[in-house]
Amino acid sequence: MFGDIPATVFRDGTPQPLTQEQADFKREIYEKMNPRRRKFVDRIGYDNWDPFQKPNDPLDLRTDITKRTTQQLVDEFFRYAARNGTHGNDYRKGAVECALGVVNKDEKYLGIFDFCRWYCELLKREGHMA
Repeated sequence: MFGDIPATVFRDGTPQPLTQEQADFKREIYEKMNPRRRKFVDRIGYDNWDPFQKPNDPLDLRTDITKRTTQQLVDEFFRYAARNGTHGNDYRKGAVECALGVVNKDEKYLGIFDFCRWYCELLKREGHMA
């Protein structure tokens, strides 16, 4: 019956045993709730409802090896790129997509990154870049 309730309702996936004091406080909280919130509790089941939930873990902020988030990398890159003129929306989308891929260590974007480095060195070797 309650198999489709997400584990986040219980934070660690299991109902917590309550002391008598907590059970009384839980009943008091329930009785003081507004009807809309009480409807939610009724839907998941009073016994499955845990008003004493543990807090969620903090958001996992992904960073690259320089300890920058994707947003920080993109902001720095756009400041750098602005010196070379303005760029269109597709340019900006591509930069954001690559930053996300590199920070998340997506193999597709690591391949793009390695190719771009190789191509830059090739252009330098052949005298097309200073």
